[in-house]
Amino acid sequence: MALDGFVISNIVYELNQTILNAKISKIAQPENDELLFTCKGSNGQFRLAMSASASLPFLYLTDQNKSSPMTAPNFCMVLRKHIANGRIIKIYQPHMERIIHFDIEHLDEMGDLCQKTLIVELMGKHSNIIFCNSDGKIIDSIKHISSMMSSLREVLPGRDYCIPATQDDRLNPLEVTEEAFMDMVMKKPTSITKALYSSFTGLSPLLASEICHRSSIDGDMPVDSLDDDGKKHLFNNLTWIAEDVKNHTYKPNIIFKGKEPIDFSCIELTQFSDYDAKNFDSISQVLEEYYASKNVYTRIRQKSVDLRKIVSTALDRNRKKYQLQEKQLKDTEKRDKYKVYGELIHTYGYGLEEGAKKLEALNYYTNEMITIPLDSQLDAKGNAQKYFDRYNKLKRTYEALTKLTEETKTEIEHLESISTALDIALTEDDLVQIKEELIEFGYIKRKKTDKKARIKSKPFHYRSSDGYDIYVGKNNYQNDELTFKFATGNDWWFHAKGMPGSHVIVKSNNEELPDRVFEEAGMLAGYYSKGREDEKVEIDYLQKKNVKKPNGAAPGFVVYYTNYSLTIHPDISGLTLVSD
Repeated sequence: MALDGFVISNIVYELNQTILNAKISKIAQPENDELLFTCKGSNGQFRLAMSASASLPFLYLTDQNKSSPMTAPNFCMVLRKHIANGRIIKIYQPHMERIIHFDIEHLDEMGDLCQKTLIVELMGKHSNIIFCNSDGKIIDSIKHISSMMSSLREVLPGRDYCIPATQDDRLNPLEVTEEAFMDMVMKKPTSITKALYSSFTGLSPLLASEICHRSSIDGDMPVDSLDDDGKKHLFNNLTWIAEDVKNHTYKPNIIFKGKEPIDFSCIELTQFSDYDAKNFDSISQVLEEYYASKNVYTRIRQKSVDLRKIVSTALDRNRKKYQLQEKQLKDTEKRDKYKVYGELIHTYGYGLEEGAKKLEALNYYTNEMITIPLDSQLDAKGNAQKYFDRYNKLKRTYEALTKLTEETKTEIEHLESISTALDIALTEDDLVQIKEELIEFGYIKRKKTDKKARIKSKPFHYRSSDGYDIYVGKNNYQNDELTFKFATGNDWWFHAKGMPGSHVIVKSNNEELPDRVFEEAGMLAGYYSKGREDEKVEIDYLQKKNVKKPNGAAPGFVVYYTNYSLTIHPDISGLTLVSD
């Protein structure tokens, strides 16, 4: 995540175009570390959301309102007392830092005009929202930082506000000269990327990598590997980006990997050419969508940690068991050789001398001479019986292991399908059904006090470009339900070939489907499978009436013997998800 000084500069520019000189009509604190201001001015009404969350700090304009607690927290009450109905007269960013200052003009209890400053520090785990008077003394803060918590800076009422301690020798990327760049940045004994982001205020590792990419330079290379032309090219690319910021030529965007947002910036990110980029008119739109989308993935992954650990542990155990079983199975390949040895000793052993250690004989199966090792303590009949005993033991082992290996392989495939279902899950309701499956198959013990969970999760419902309904199972139970209860015989069934994934059903309405429907259903089958990150995925498809379920098979497992195939790129960005 790159909430760096460049993005902050874009936010400040946008705020100056919208809420500068606006009146703060409402102040709310919906969360312990979050504020929501309603501002009214000549440009209309705006809501300004800000958070000092250690994991996801933010500040942006939003249309969304949030419910507040019945009793306002102390910090909210302090702000209401001082700046309710105040006017925002200045919004600025000091030295490209990840800090925004709001100077607010208001009337005090005596009716005199006063000025206060609200300082929002968006600095990761050190984020804070601090309220100061005109002399720079702290009135209050959303987080109190004592000397016990930080030896660098106290943030407590009555203390003088000072900017968070950053390296004093860091340069401002908007003002750096070529001479300073060469003397201070290009002489660091580190990688090029690190030299950039560690030398400038507000320059994130993401932007440092972008500058290297635009310069056609490997950012992981050491600085001293660059020649003079390379260093100058690097400086020029930094300067061009800085010029865009100074001219307020921003290009707010989010980079998506599939449907998951992986990064954002106010600068075009050319380094992510293999991913999807979505451009926006407003940096606030970027931040609001990014945090909303990121929260979905972050929250569900946190909720599914325990289930993922159970599945991962069971998979590791079964994969090790499978490897051992395959090794033991390979050892049983000698069994037929021992059977032949026994037969040949029976055939040619009548002339063996007592104490013989080997027998050379013609193998009438291959018409070649072979040498058979013998136990000198046994006669021909005893040696033959010894080899027949070995053969019978390995034959029994082979028969038992063949069955066990197949069972272990099936269990691995089942667990991999559950793992894929966890990757697909988007809500807690989706996890409930997966947990039920793990309980049913003995991976989790159901507590005596627990009742069987009520299932609310439903398959994904998409609509093709030609108006056909396409359904995608989120887990094995839904796959079974879709294929064997919901779909009719002439509906079409899709699945990624040779890997765990969702069953995809296209309702044909007994009509002949356009080619585009097959492609779109194939994209869905590829995306909702283990191969969603692959460039190409092979998809099997056939009419549902030709899909069968073996007796006793785990949910979601099917067999089919005739099918069509297509190869697609699993990109579903153009498909429409229907809200049922």
